[in-house]
Amino acid sequence: MVHITNSDVHMHDLLPKVFKESLSQIATAQLANLTSERETWILPPLVDLCARLREPGQQQHGTLESEGRAARANGFLHVVIPPDTNPILENGSLLKGLRERALEDGGIYLHILGALTAGLEGERPSNIAGLKKGGCIAVSNARRPFQNDLVLLRTLEYAATFGMKVFFYPDEPSLSGDGVAHEGYIASYHGLQGIPWIAETVALSTQLLMVEETGIAAHFSQLSCKSSIELMRWAKDKGLPVTCDVAMHQLYLTDDNLEGFNAQAYVLPPLRSNTDQQAIRRGLKDGTIDAICSHHEPLNSTAKKAPFAESTPGISNFDTFMALACQLVKDNVLTLEQLVDKICLNPAKIAGISEQYETIGGAVLVDPNLEWQVTSESMLSNGKNTPFFNQTLQGRVVETFFG
Repeated sequence: MVHITNSDVHMHDLLPKVFKESLSQIATAQLANLTSERETWILPPLVDLCARLREPGQQQHGTLESEGRAARANGFLHVVIPPDTNPILENGSLLKGLRERALEDGGIYLHILGALTAGLEGERPSNIAGLKKGGCIAVSNARRPFQNDLVLLRTLEYAATFGMKVFFYPDEPSLSGDGVAHEGYIASYHGLQGIPWIAETVALSTQLLMVEETGIAAHFSQLSCKSSIELMRWAKDKGLPVTCDVAMHQLYLTDDNLEGFNAQAYVLPPLRSNTDQQAIRRGLKDGTIDAICSHHEPLNSTAKKAPFAESTPGISNFDTFMALACQLVKDNVLTLEQLVDKICLNPAKIAGISEQYETIGGAVLVDPNLEWQVTSESMLSNGKNTPFFNQTLQGRVVETFFG
């Protein structure tokens, strides 16, 4: 790896050579002349495998402009969105305009998951050929159920004929029902309807068997419990064409954060137990988990004011993502090199955008020790819904070098 910076011991240059070669002369000179008495990291642009930017359909919570700018300022240049917008992302001819607006208004490269089934209703395949032609990187049914397992099987077989990857968000609705929290002591104590861990694992095991049968490449997003990590380890040992990610907040929050009916910690999949969290951290460290996504879900100021079970699930994560990422290195969960793999390089590979990612290039400058308070003013996203509100965090993107 060629080093663009000087020999300052405080500089950690993790920018691959191909990214350095694509930087402008001005950016190259700025990075080469960096001096600091503080520790700084130079990273490639971040790639997010799941964020909801709220447009189209829910602009009361955020827009391509507001969330795109928040993503970009926090180091994310490439963002993957699921298809469960309004309207649903199932018309390939309309996707180009969405990507163009994300770049023009928000300054980010949008990568779209098309609907796996028509209307996400889980009854018949969508127009997958049209979605592929329209530039979808993969297809998904988001967290919507399938009518039955035969529909799932036939739909995957159909998608496989087009060479399309499928993204899964494992959930068995007959088990999760109307649950709002991890099934355990905290949910029981607060009288909240629980979601058992097996709701995720049953769905995951079925989907893995379908992957084995059809041979389709699959990515499993936002895994949250110990048994799911064990199943993914089994699937990888078996040689199945699968990858997986975890949401950053699952690495730091548990169902304990729901104490006192804290709606800011209401998210789906739910925050799990400490045992699950430790298993996820181990899976991240041993490589079972390939990537970390933001699972950014901005909400307006009224969405969390209803009683817990009636409030809207979701956490605004773009602004706190890098601070939590820095903490993973400080806690020795990951090395800095492993962190770059989990939030930059691996997500690009999983999304199938590595060539574009390297061609566009860019660099991100991080101060891993910069202290800042999470407030309405310091958060760039329209959504201020975070359980970290008013806390002091360490680590932030201080500059981006994007074309």
